Amino acid sequence: MFFYLMEGGIRARIFRGRKLMSSTRLHRQAILLLLVSFVSAFLIPFSADAQNQKEEIRVDIRAAAHPFPHYWEVMFGSGRANLSLRDSYRRDLREVEQATGFQYVRFHAIFDDENGVYDEDASGTPIYNFSYVDQIYDGLLENHVRPFVELSFMPQKLAARPILHPFWYMPIVSPPKNWGRWDDLITHFLRHLIDRYGIDEVAQWYFEVWNEPNLDFWAGNPKEQTYYQLYDETAKTLKKVDQHLRVGGPATAQAAWVDRFIRHTVDNNIPLDFVSTHVYANDSSQDVFGTQETIPRTEMVCRAARKVHDQVEASPRHDLPLFFSEYNASYKNEPDITDSVFMGPWLAETVSRCDGLVDMLAYWTFSDVFEEQGVVKKPFYGGYGLIAEYGLPKPSFNAFKLLHRLGDRRIATNSQSSLATLRDDGTLVVAIWNQCPPRETGETKQFEIQILGLRGKHRASISRLDSAHGSLLSVFASMGKPDDPTRRQIEELRRASDLPQPETIPIQNGKLEVILPRQGLALIELQ
Repeated sequence: MFFYLMEGGIRARIFRGRKLMSSTRLHRQAILLLLVSFVSAFLIPFSADAQNQKEEIRVDIRAAAHPFPHYWEVMFGSGRANLSLRDSYRRDLREVEQATGFQYVRFHAIFDDENGVYDEDASGTPIYNFSYVDQIYDGLLENHVRPFVELSFMPQKLAARPILHPFWYMPIVSPPKNWGRWDDLITHFLRHLIDRYGIDEVAQWYFEVWNEPNLDFWAGNPKEQTYYQLYDETAKTLKKVDQHLRVGGPATAQAAWVDRFIRHTVDNNIPLDFVSTHVYANDSSQDVFGTQETIPRTEMVCRAARKVHDQVEASPRHDLPLFFSEYNASYKNEPDITDSVFMGPWLAETVSRCDGLVDMLAYWTFSDVFEEQGVVKKPFYGGYGLIAEYGLPKPSFNAFKLLHRLGDRRIATNSQSSLATLRDDGTLVVAIWNQCPPRETGETKQFEIQILGLRGKHRASISRLDSAHGSLLSVFASMGKPDDPTRRQIEELRRASDLPQPETIPIQNGKLEVILPRQGLALIELQ
């Protein structure tokens, strides 16, 4: 007899052969007794665990449904502005746009010196050059994506001090040496955009002032008060150019400052069309809430969204749209998080929990064409992107691809591991997941789904994402995890990343069963 482990426990198989054992009867009985004891010791606990891993989900298609806009796929972040000139960036952009239909992309450093926007002649007179800006924004618009313009960072000749952020490309995070010159830069930049693209187009963009001024991306002192000066100057200048342009902030990390920022704009009559902030699932409770509690990675993003949502609701500007213009499961490079199938259930649960709290939730980032830590050295290093180096789709890409197929009306269920929706044509689409932290052992879960109010004969189409479906990681491991895969290996990895064809099963008396391994996600479409 030998044992082999499966996701749901141990199965035993007995192999008998004429020459497998030669012994006395007593010897055979003793070995049989030993094997029975061994099997009992292992199988009984796993049977108990399997019993505990059953979950019943009830979906009543007659229940009232509420609007469910796809707020999680309206915008994505990306590497800095200059990277968008690369063919690899644009290929990844097209692939994600085709999978999700996203509308906006946000990136840092449109004013970085590598884009050549600002210079001064020998007498100190400003010189503006928007050649790269045009190529950057043309490339987005040609691929059906608009810019969510982050107005950053400071050009060297406009900076008060040469204070560099430690990113590999070393952006300058200083305030301007002359506020009038900053206003002129903003004015020339915006007028150029309107002249090139027209106000009807540019009025559909968003302009966000700076990035994470509460961290080391802003060197003003004191940070909050000097950021308010930056915001005030920029917002007023923008509205002088054209009242139809939309401006907002404070683009803070750790869901910070929003309540005070709104109060500042109200008290000082400063234009504000939206509020934006960021959070990551491994941010600390001290940084986000000022508490010492331990908040699971599965809860942090939406608890932060609830905090800021409630601040906006309690403010004099409760009508303001709320954008989380950055979020992810980690702000670190953690391959067993952002590269792994963990992202399927994590994204599904985040989408479910944050429903109704934000107007946009922008995943950071759509691609690993990204150089904050330097040139990428290997395909899977815990990068933020949905698509790894060499155009290799990660499980997170397939998670977004599946969640895109959800309907735009939501029906309540009795389970926190499910999300039930209706499409315009009445199709019921249900996502279910088996959440498990990446460094914990999880079990297979059996879902028993009861669909109430269903009449006639129906079949369910089930699409899966887990370690055996829609993930290239096992194939990559079988190759020895090469830092520089060959072209043949890249093609094999791309094929391995494809989601398999859905399986189709009949629905019996309004019921169906689906078994998911740990960190598994399934999308069920009723036919």
